[in-house]
Amino acid sequence: MRSALYTGTVVHARSRPVRHRLRYRLLNLLLDLDELPALDKRLRLFGHNRWGLFSFREADHGDGSATPLRAQVERLLRNAGLEPAGGRISVLCMPRLLGMVFNPLSVYFCHAADGALQAVLYEVNNTFGQRHSYLIPVPAGADAVLRQHCAKQFYVSPFMDMALEYKFRLAVPDAALSLAMEVHDAEGAMLFAAFAARRRELSDGALLRGFLAHPLLALKVLGGIHWEALKLWRKGMALRPRPAPPTLPVSLAEPSR
Repeated sequence: MRSALYTGTVVHARSRPVRHRLRYRLLNLLLDLDELPALDKRLRLFGHNRWGLFSFREADHGDGSATPLRAQVERLLRNAGLEPAGGRISVLCMPRLLGMVFNPLSVYFCHAADGALQAVLYEVNNTFGQRHSYLIPVPAGADAVLRQHCAKQFYVSPFMDMALEYKFRLAVPDAALSLAMEVHDAEGAMLFAAFAARRRELSDGALLRGFLAHPLLALKVLGGIHWEALKLWRKGMALRPRPAPPTLPVSLAEPSR
């Protein structure tokens, strides 16, 4: 199985206009979309499109419809001029735990038929029930460690302006996982966020240990978001007005290495 469990630490460090830092332990699943039915049969603690101690519901992602998630991602790739031709698609995200989930960011690794990484899709949710994605193609011969960037199009934090740029650094997850992002304004970097984790075999034993370590994962994430927001507000950060979401559900960025 290419699917796996990753446990590690997420950090955020804001440098301007006030300094603020947070650090939390989290777990994510890397799920090969083609392996989901087999995982549902093999694991007693994991359900695909059904309730389970851990579960993955495709309607929690993409456009939220009953259309299979793989078909949705393939359509986005074709709209961007890419031909998936049955290549592997994996998503890195937090699973539903006890039926609850909130994913600030899910990352799709989209491969061509020959196995080469073809594109990365960054799917962002905000706490207002909205979702937007950024699709960034990967050029042939790109480095193993990707450096990608795109302009911010979607309102996420009430303490961040819209005229910003995201810069990502990541690689296809292997024994280790490293995903980093910088947020830049006209003056340079103002926020750094990263998730570093180690791979674990996706088994009932690993899931049980993950549950014991993170029994209320979704509440921890949502509670942490609001708790850190309160601390930023107390430090004097002003709230930014929330604009209408983008007209299109996906923004296509320029390929980058």
